[in-house]
Amino acid sequence: MATRAVIHLDNLRRNIEAARKKIGPETKICMPVKADAYGHGAVPVSRFALEAGVEYLGVAGFNEGAELRNGGIKAPVLLLSQALPGELPEIIDNELTPLVSDEAFIDAAAAAADRAGKDLTVHLKVDTGLGRLGCAPEDAVNLVRRITSTKRLNLGGMATHFSASDSPLKENLDYTREQTRRFEEAVSSVRKAGIDPGIVHAANTGALSFHEEAFLNMVRPGLLLYGYSHGNGSDNAPLEVQPVMELKSVLVSIKKLKKGEAVSYGMTWTAPSDTYIGVIPTGYADGFPRGLSNNHSILIRGNAYPLTGRICMDQCMVNLGSSPEVQRWDEAVIFGPEFINAADMAAKINTIPYEILCNINKRVPREYYS
Repeated sequence: MATRAVIHLDNLRRNIEAARKKIGPETKICMPVKADAYGHGAVPVSRFALEAGVEYLGVAGFNEGAELRNGGIKAPVLLLSQALPGELPEIIDNELTPLVSDEAFIDAAAAAADRAGKDLTVHLKVDTGLGRLGCAPEDAVNLVRRITSTKRLNLGGMATHFSASDSPLKENLDYTREQTRRFEEAVSSVRKAGIDPGIVHAANTGALSFHEEAFLNMVRPGLLLYGYSHGNGSDNAPLEVQPVMELKSVLVSIKKLKKGEAVSYGMTWTAPSDTYIGVIPTGYADGFPRGLSNNHSILIRGNAYPLTGRICMDQCMVNLGSSPEVQRWDEAVIFGPEFINAADMAAKINTIPYEILCNINKRVPREYYS
């Protein structure tokens, strides 16, 4: 394939080391590898991350956890989204750790574990202000008691998730501190009831940058480990990390256009003078956002050439100028660590780097270099 995603595992190692230096040796790292490791490839990235010092992995659904188990990964795997009751047998069989936050699901999990004749470790999710999944902080004690009163359920930890920890604005800093306070209050109530809360975790990528008070027993820095300090477009980057993914392709055609001739669908670009156009077989079906049409550049032989016309499903075009210094079959970099990165692209189309990375299609092969 001409288009491929190059995964720089050496950058992943450096990012993990940067996180470890920030949090210290005692705090564990849970690396989210949901959505195929943010498009980087769940199984190979997980294997490498565990070798580099990550202790836990996080996925969204049981199918993602099963993929890791089928790939020979034995490390603890947290299910970060709400599982369905019908998925509990697979969760138990694959020794995954679901988050729970209500009596009904706790009871369903306990019953499923009883039927399987196996213990199941769960973490209690507490909603401290995101307004998504989780119990109210004041309900934590009763739910923990319900967990620990069952025959087969074990309380492995307690978790919350922040809503604005990646922002340096005072109101968002204050809000995250209040979320941390509410969470610690819930954890304290469990301890006062004589119950070990297990691994206590809250800090995501933003909190790793701005909220040391939230490191607790474990952190869950997703985007940061993939090479981006923030998901909010901020230039403030307290931690130095390097993008792990680089999207590359090949210049497959060079053709001359006369002044006034148009390129691609809708004729959104016409040649202002005689010029050469290069064709690259990368399009929105590969995950190259169509919104970047006429608003991006591609690196060929060390020079950036502007996109011309709309990005197509499978191809895009660049203006090579009147005297091209490139040749057919030259390598073309769409984005990467040493060029325009996913955060730069996201800022242009009012989205976040997560979306750029996760949208790189499965048809694009991944190549791993360490």
